Amino acid sequence: MTAQTAGEPAAQDDVLLSARGVAVHYPGRGSVLRRPAPVRAVDGVDLDVRRGETYGLVGESGCGKSTLGRALLRLTEPTAGSIVLDGVDLRSLRPEPLRRARRQMQMVFQDPMASLDPRMDVEAAVAEPLRAHGLATGRGERGRRVRELLGLVGLPASAATRYPHEFSGGQRQRIGIARALAVEPSLVVADEPVSALDVSVQAQVLNLLEDLQTQLGLTYLLIAHDLAVVRHTSDRVGVMYLGGVVEEAASDDLYAQPLHPYTLSLMSAVPVPDPVVEDTRERILLTGDLPSPADPPSGCRFHTRCPFVQPTRCADERPVLRDLGMPGVGTPGRGPHRVACHWAEAVRDGQLRPNASAHDPAAAQPA
Repeated sequence: MTAQTAGEPAAQDDVLLSARGVAVHYPGRGSVLRRPAPVRAVDGVDLDVRRGETYGLVGESGCGKSTLGRALLRLTEPTAGSIVLDGVDLRSLRPEPLRRARRQMQMVFQDPMASLDPRMDVEAAVAEPLRAHGLATGRGERGRRVRELLGLVGLPASAATRYPHEFSGGQRQRIGIARALAVEPSLVVADEPVSALDVSVQAQVLNLLEDLQTQLGLTYLLIAHDLAVVRHTSDRVGVMYLGGVVEEAASDDLYAQPLHPYTLSLMSAVPVPDPVVEDTRERILLTGDLPSPADPPSGCRFHTRCPFVQPTRCADERPVLRDLGMPGVGTPGRGPHRVACHWAEAVRDGQLRPNASAHDPAAAQPA
């Protein structure tokens, strides 16, 4: 899966990227009589990404995962929090030191066509980071480096003289990956890298990313809404809801025993290939829409949609992301299984049963 397997314990020295209390707030719309409330796109996220691993960040559209990915690279300026990459506090850096630090962190974007300048041929597009960082200064040297990168991602050298519109979506994403790798980064943030591609091509690109990780010792933060993508590519997974991480665990642990009601609902929506199991398994349905980050619910932000909601605590007290640390939760050596839910133990032990209504606190009662 990665250079460091999920089963190995991680010391603090193994953490490449560490984020604490990261928030991204945007100005909201107000009126003459009311002061505008900020849009809390990301609101207090703690995150550690270990060297050589793939950390999958999953959640529905609007949960803030892409904003968080950009904030970690300071492509979007965080409102609060600390971001440390390989011992360097990124938020303390001025523009020139930050530009140099960006050699260590690159991004692969969701839409490969939108991320490539249609007026640039492939050689110019892939060489752009080399010029920006003063690497491979001669034209011949840049050309050799570009062709080396194209070969690394499975494209012929002749692709260098062609333009983005001449390639398929999967090929364009390979070009985007080559450009991200041009400056030899240690961390790559891949923001929905296969969601714009045909299903038949997605596996090819994911396999390429995995091969490159093994070959180059890369660390990935993989942002996705597709649970299948995250499951088969990630060592650890964080689940986001409305600006915060609500569950985090080793991938195998999370999929074997999801503990947060939101994660349970996401899992129950994924089809099972066995028709007998698919027809008989229990589904956890959510009602209502994702609340506005400009006006998030009080207490637990999921309580307005939660099928396990209780009349006490849920609406009044925001749960913290805590390690349950109990038998049967988490696999030894794979790190903690953290959950932000007041009733995670009761959900795990079957003491609470889900109800189709997420808005009737009396509907979910002890089993």
